[in-house]
Amino acid sequence: MRGICKSFGPVEVLRDVAFSLCAGEIHALMGENGAGKSTLMKILTGIHAADAGEIRINGQPAVVRGTRQAEKLGIAIIHQELNLIPELSVTENLFLGRELTFAGTGILRHGEMRRRASVALARLNVTGIDPDREAGSLSIGQQQMVEIARALSLDARVLIMDEPTAALTEREIDALFRLIRELRASGVGIVYVSHRMEEIFALCDRISVLRDGQFVGCEAIADTDLDHVVRMMVGREIGERYPKREVSHGAERLRVEHLSDGGTIADISFSVRCGEVLGIAGLMGSGRTEIVRALFGVTRKNGGRIHLDGQPVDIASPADAIAAGIGYVTEDRKSQGLVLGLSVRENMTLTHLAGFSRGGVITAAREKSFVARMIERLNIRTRDADLEVRALSGGNQQKVVLAKWLAIRPRVLILDEPTRGVDIGGKAEIYHIINQLASDGVAIVMISSELPEVLSMSDRILVMHEGRIAADLDAQTATQERIMHAATGDTQC
Repeated sequence: MRGICKSFGPVEVLRDVAFSLCAGEIHALMGENGAGKSTLMKILTGIHAADAGEIRINGQPAVVRGTRQAEKLGIAIIHQELNLIPELSVTENLFLGRELTFAGTGILRHGEMRRRASVALARLNVTGIDPDREAGSLSIGQQQMVEIARALSLDARVLIMDEPTAALTEREIDALFRLIRELRASGVGIVYVSHRMEEIFALCDRISVLRDGQFVGCEAIADTDLDHVVRMMVGREIGERYPKREVSHGAERLRVEHLSDGGTIADISFSVRCGEVLGIAGLMGSGRTEIVRALFGVTRKNGGRIHLDGQPVDIASPADAIAAGIGYVTEDRKSQGLVLGLSVRENMTLTHLAGFSRGGVITAAREKSFVARMIERLNIRTRDADLEVRALSGGNQQKVVLAKWLAIRPRVLILDEPTRGVDIGGKAEIYHIINQLASDGVAIVMISSELPEVLSMSDRILVMHEGRIAADLDAQTATQERIMHAATGDTQC
């Protein structure tokens, strides 16, 4: 790709960008949220048309008009945001737009498609996903694996992976990495977009960096290091990746006793004190998210008690949880955390409209003041507060989700994968906010699939295995190995 330019209205997103990919190479494409990475890849796959520049494939000029033509040219993409149709089965999603039929009849070959779907999932070492199951009933991590399986089933020669591990646990990531290395050995060129630095240095051959829509440079992984890459991305030093804080815990804020949902989780008991960060780790399907969904009233619990500041509370719905002072940053911001058709401003104040109203009418000045503070505090990149939130990059959308819960001044804040799809600079900003909230006495419950994040940001760590708490570890003495042993059911952890 050479001289690529792209504008959306008056906003210039890409300016004279270059990018190259070799056969049998894993090439990292990095940059802060809003740097233009996803736009560049959408041009390569025909989702957007470039305003200027050229694309060459195998040395020959190519014009990519639409995703179907991109697939015919051997280009496939795994998007950062899930694109499955929830009401269709796993098999139907895998073959959407390229269904197998009996010759000359138009009758679908259901059996053959199901067989190939099973093979594609087995290739990823995925278990527990029925090809006939509705995609919408799967966990976010399972849906991500289905997305990956679909892209791999295309037998592409250029495979673009945009944050493919964001919803996966360590075991699923290891399986995916083995497959990626096999693809590289077979001559597939892979564009790897990720904000997880450990992955980039463990997996990739080269790295190209974009900043503010411009190409900054390309380096061989062997010839660079983390600090240099970060400076290329952000143009500044960001300090410690995991900022430290002085731990000072107050009285017990939240106590959960014998929580069950009648399905995935059973007999869950734990407590969190004011100013404490409780991390929750575990493999995909272990029950991490199910705990907080039951706690927040998204799913009904069939047993257990919840106490806040020593007083029993009855939480039967998210409205009850919000009224009690509990906020919940969900793992899927696109379908559960945001109203994409509303503005940045409207999303930020949605959880606490009463606080911005008088006599049932929103006070514009009060709302505007809060939104301006949040945009500055969280460093949200947006043209203005009235821009539709769907127009923001994934990381900036995540900051809007966080801001809307800060509006209620929570006593307890649940964070489910809070830095999913967020760049390294944005992660540091979110970590500072978490530390500040904890210092202010907020009790934090944080689920994360990134073990370094769990270990560095938590005071204690609960490890889940098959719907039950397998270990309660002090973060100061915990290790990735101890967490994984507990997560896999090893009682000797």
